[in-house]
Amino acid sequence: MLRSLTSTTHTVKTCAVYRKMEEKFVEPPPKEEQTEPTVLPQNTFSAIHNKTRRRALYRQFKLDIAKAKKDEKKRLRKLKKELGDKFHPPPKQVPHTIESMRVFDETTVDPKDREVQYDEAHDEMAPYFKREVAPKVLITHSSRTVWRIRKFLREFRSCIPTSKVFRRKNIRLKRVIQQATARDYTHVIVLHHDKTVPNGMIISQLPDGPTAHFRISNVRIRKEIKKCGMNTYHKPEVILNNFGTRVGHRIGRLFATMFDQDPEFVGRQVVTFHNQRDYIFVRRHRYVFKKNMRVALKELGPRFTLKLRSLQKGTFDSKFGEYEFVHKRREMDTSRRKFFL
Repeated sequence: MLRSLTSTTHTVKTCAVYRKMEEKFVEPPPKEEQTEPTVLPQNTFSAIHNKTRRRALYRQFKLDIAKAKKDEKKRLRKLKKELGDKFHPPPKQVPHTIESMRVFDETTVDPKDREVQYDEAHDEMAPYFKREVAPKVLITHSSRTVWRIRKFLREFRSCIPTSKVFRRKNIRLKRVIQQATARDYTHVIVLHHDKTVPNGMIISQLPDGPTAHFRISNVRIRKEIKKCGMNTYHKPEVILNNFGTRVGHRIGRLFATMFDQDPEFVGRQVVTFHNQRDYIFVRRHRYVFKKNMRVALKELGPRFTLKLRSLQKGTFDSKFGEYEFVHKRREMDTSRRKFFL
């Protein structure tokens, strides 16, 4: 009797072992395919002090992000294939940049505002937009210049067909403005430079102003631009982009008054003043029409960047002039997200 009970117990234990083995080797049920959007991993290891471990975790963090993006694209492709015309892709996420997160400026204006339209219709630049005055620009520089500065001035003159380059010699700027006013010039542009590098530009509208002082940087002449096209002396179109504040409107209108209001579209040339983070990028391109009605841009040069230092009422007067805007770095550059144009 005891032997039979022992054998029975042994058989029960053996069956239990085989049952566990079967459960162990049973194929798991297929995982349900992901239907919800993939959540990107978050950076949570900034407090790790071990440099080697932090680098390894950061490398893995980047790989996880790439994998999550790949899975999300795969999910959207499959969803589009299943739904067909009923598929509506999710809205594109707007990247968080310094420009998109800028601090609100109280001087930001709407071009359609009646007060703004009234001010622009009665300011000193209104006759140019009403085609009552034709622009005539005088470009000058200091007495001692090298070939690169002279080359840049000639190329900059080609951007403004109604301009002339005049050698300033040792004449004071106030006297240059007086002589230019007497000869019916509407603008005076003065280029300052340190040896071979331009470092400043003054644009003064005659005879009533305003006068803007810029810091100029990143100057590239046509020789220094890859695959640069040949320019012509057609009157170009002008594009003013992202001048949203009161000061920005004044600067944009000042740029526009230097060019003729009736461009010659045959030349297919365009001069762009693009403001981004208070840096004004100046470029000149030509429209190039390719096959299948495709349009490309061919850069013509020159290329440079402007940064506004001051905006003054009237013509140039460094001692007794009344300023509308003066950029003071220590007082005004308190936040990277605060802009004034």
